[in-house]
Amino acid sequence: MHSDRISRARTCAPRALTIAVAAALASLLTACVVGPDYRRPAAEIPASYKEAAPGWKVAEPADQQDRGAWWTIYQDPQLNALEDKLNVANQTVAQYAAAYRQARALVGEARAAYFPTIGASAGATRSGNGSSSSGNSTTATSRSGINNSFNAQLQASWEPDLWGSVTRSVNSQKAGQQGAAADLANARLSAQATLAQTYFSLRALDSSQKLLDDTVAAYQRSLQLTQNQYAAGVAARSDVIQAQTQLQSAQAAAIDNGVQRAQDEHAIAVLVGEPASTFAIAASPLTATPPTVPEQMPSALLERRPDIASAERKAAAANEQIGVAVAAFFPTLTLSATGGYENSVFSQLLTMPSRFWTVGPQLAATLFDAGLRQAKTEAARAAYDQDVASYRQTVLAAFQDVEDNLASQRILEQEIVVQRQAVDSARQALAIVTNEYKAGTVGYVNVLTAQTTAFTAEQKLETIAGQRMVSSVGLVKALGGGWDIAQINRETGDVAAPAPLPASSAVPVPVARSAATPPEMQAAQNK
Repeated sequence: MHSDRISRARTCAPRALTIAVAAALASLLTACVVGPDYRRPAAEIPASYKEAAPGWKVAEPADQQDRGAWWTIYQDPQLNALEDKLNVANQTVAQYAAAYRQARALVGEARAAYFPTIGASAGATRSGNGSSSSGNSTTATSRSGINNSFNAQLQASWEPDLWGSVTRSVNSQKAGQQGAAADLANARLSAQATLAQTYFSLRALDSSQKLLDDTVAAYQRSLQLTQNQYAAGVAARSDVIQAQTQLQSAQAAAIDNGVQRAQDEHAIAVLVGEPASTFAIAASPLTATPPTVPEQMPSALLERRPDIASAERKAAAANEQIGVAVAAFFPTLTLSATGGYENSVFSQLLTMPSRFWTVGPQLAATLFDAGLRQAKTEAARAAYDQDVASYRQTVLAAFQDVEDNLASQRILEQEIVVQRQAVDSARQALAIVTNEYKAGTVGYVNVLTAQTTAFTAEQKLETIAGQRMVSSVGLVKALGGGWDIAQINRETGDVAAPAPLPASSAVPVPVARSAATPPEMQAAQNK
């Protein structure tokens, strides 16, 4: 008996060694990942902002702090409350949140390919062959021609990631998850900015409404003045009619102003996830002024804008798909094993004589596919080039967005100063002409002209004030709001965010391979 143990030990030792060598070989092969390694595509980054107003400075690193609830810089409690509602109930943001959860699940789906698949099955069959026999020797087995079969088995199969196809797929889905997180952040930022801009537009309309109401009151006093002058015989009937016409025009304008305000109010209701029929905002003239918003360094803009991060992650995902396509040129290895029990008598199923097993590898390769794999590889490379172009276009559009809003802020700041002076001059002119009309030295047409000029100047001032606030929100949004690329870590959990881009030179794009290069050589070059 002792010799049997020694014999079994000697037999098991080579088997264990063989298994260990096979595992080591599989691990070594798994480390071979074909396809181009991803590096962030180059993008044109300006040294400074052209449209920055005098006195503005590029933000220092200490200023690059997460502003979080960026809308609080406007110090408007009602705006803060509306933004809080939006963050909870906006349905567009909810759609992107669901898309992010889907992208996260796809990462788990891709990771599952790293592991073996194990299954179990059990079955019972009863079959007949229609045979019969009159001999006594075969009566027991073929009297009725019916056979029973019972089985229970486990199956296991595993395809080692020899050429990195699974790794590339997982990396692609990870980049997709990061892109979905950036898309979610971008949707949230866009909704927040749209709400703030619509809110300030509504407040500007409230200011216009107050101006129109004050104008109607002033025109009513002018009408009373002309009626008194007419009753005293010092004014013509035409003066009364002109004053009445101007009053009615102002009243119509005051009513018309309510149309746009109602539409803005309804738009805010949709943004915060409430029915427009039950939502209302009390009127309050605009009193806010644009706060100072520090500019981000041009290179830091790539880290502060979620739409740029999303476009860059799409390029990363497309790059990994090139590796998946290249891996299809190489053979696949499948390790499978099956074991279980099979017997024609159920009571004897789980016995040693009923036991069976099979184990072995299978190596498979496609020898001819009429150029299918080559076409898929070229398509993957073209998709990557497309996403790179989209990323660069997004960067260019981002800098345009910043420059547009910087120019708007700078120009409107200058314009509002001049417009205030115009309002003061128009008011003085109206007061002088009104006194002259009372004294009978000028006609009423001069009063009408002065009133129209004053009203137009004041209305323009209110419009510019509203435009400045809308542009201020646009600048905050263009600079990324309170978002930072590091938030991808917080959004995606254990998925690492892409490394920040250095503020100096850009990173080169991976060199494109020639279509004439054999796939095997491409793979060897890309290891």
